[in-house]
Amino acid sequence: MSRRTRVPELPIPLREHGVPMHRAAYDALRGAILEGRLRPGARLPSTRDLAEQLGVARGTVVAAFGQLAAEGYIVGRHGSGTFVSSDLPDAWLQVKPPGAKRRARPRAPHLSRWGAGLDASKNPFGRSGTLRPFRAHLPALDVFPHEAWSRMVTRAARRAVGTRLADIDIRGVRVLREAIAEHLRVARGVSCSAEQVIVMPSVQQALDITARLVLDPGDRVWMEDPGYVGVRPLLECLGAEIVPLPIDEDGLDVAAGIERAPDARLAYVTPAHQAPLGVTLSIERRLALLDWAAAHGAWIFEDDYDSEYRYEGRPLAALQGLDDAGVVIHAGSFSKTMSPALRLAYVIVPDALLDRFVTAKSVLDRFTPPLAQTALAEFISEGHFVSHLRRMRELYAERRAALLEAITSELGGAIEVIGSNAGLALCVWLPPGVDDRAAASAIAAHSVVATPLSALAIRPLQRGGLLLGFAAFKPARLRAAVVAMSAALAPLLRDRGRA
Repeated sequence: MSRRTRVPELPIPLREHGVPMHRAAYDALRGAILEGRLRPGARLPSTRDLAEQLGVARGTVVAAFGQLAAEGYIVGRHGSGTFVSSDLPDAWLQVKPPGAKRRARPRAPHLSRWGAGLDASKNPFGRSGTLRPFRAHLPALDVFPHEAWSRMVTRAARRAVGTRLADIDIRGVRVLREAIAEHLRVARGVSCSAEQVIVMPSVQQALDITARLVLDPGDRVWMEDPGYVGVRPLLECLGAEIVPLPIDEDGLDVAAGIERAPDARLAYVTPAHQAPLGVTLSIERRLALLDWAAAHGAWIFEDDYDSEYRYEGRPLAALQGLDDAGVVIHAGSFSKTMSPALRLAYVIVPDALLDRFVTAKSVLDRFTPPLAQTALAEFISEGHFVSHLRRMRELYAERRAALLEAITSELGGAIEVIGSNAGLALCVWLPPGVDDRAAASAIAAHSVVATPLSALAIRPLQRGGLLLGFAAFKPARLRAAVVAMSAALAPLLRDRGRA
């Protein structure tokens, strides 16, 4: 015998106003239908369940249902239940969309200056639409290890019943923090214990908490220019003054930072693989950056962006591994190595900031959901993560090579490739005088997407460029996209030649 399916409770308060109870129930249900809270086709609770929810006799609900059915608002289906009619009788009373307001606001809501300046065009993580080459920052989800991951999730779900879900450490599941600490010690030269590891939903949140802890409104922050798109609006939200610093072949210009803002309280850097130009911060500049922070009481937020994927040369160890003064907050994510859908990242917090960081996280969101953490811990401990990384490096090296070969074949010396030694994307400089936003628009007309570097810069660039992601696309599709890009850029390159 099958169980009777319960429909969720309906938040429809009864307003009697001197009318019989069945009329009050009728008015409440009819109002919920016409206001769009009960959509056409929605299933209603049984008369018994609804009577219990409303605290009235079942006969009251039966009478209300009868009147609504007679007027065409609801229909009964034998053996299935009662549903809101798809063809409502009050056609002149259009059903309002979900979330619609019943009354116009008498005045505009108050917003902060930062909030008032926001609109959809300033959303750095807006919807990307159809997945097309050369969308950046996305791993090869078509080869995600679904079978092994499913086993880990199933196993974690079975074990995570009861006390494991009742008493959760704000810092994250212990076994995952231990696995992360061990992996970072071996793979990135990070010096840390599991006690310093805090599991986060994103590097973005780790930066948010860090900034809240170390910055007051008006404090200055060093930022790479061009740089990661999500950093600037976050820091400006907290009232920080951004100090944009140039990037060259050795990474962030530390000397320029010391000259322009020696009193900065925080420096945001991507030393392993600068986002977006792809260069590596040299050892000399790493040491200079650490010396500056230690001497001035500043902090360094190290976003270990794309550090796992390097195709030429040996990578430098993480900046945190060189830090003797405890000034580096080191953060990384599993979004590129596994999947953005996992929403799992980590931050290694220096001892001097650790307790306050944990308290701040508890105030903002308590903890990161533990089920995926437990699954990831087992995925790492059983060796699947290292195997997955090895496979991805080989796959991405193949896709990168296909993109580079196609660029050489189709565009020759018309564009200059930079930042191709690591990561999931590479950059190209356009010829001087070619506007990268115009180039991106021309490419989009050929069903190809590319991010203009000027969109990631605070100050005007001396030369336009494009960010081309390759990791999520097979070689044949990359080659076809380069052919399309070449055709799109041809008019711009000809016009530049005539100038």
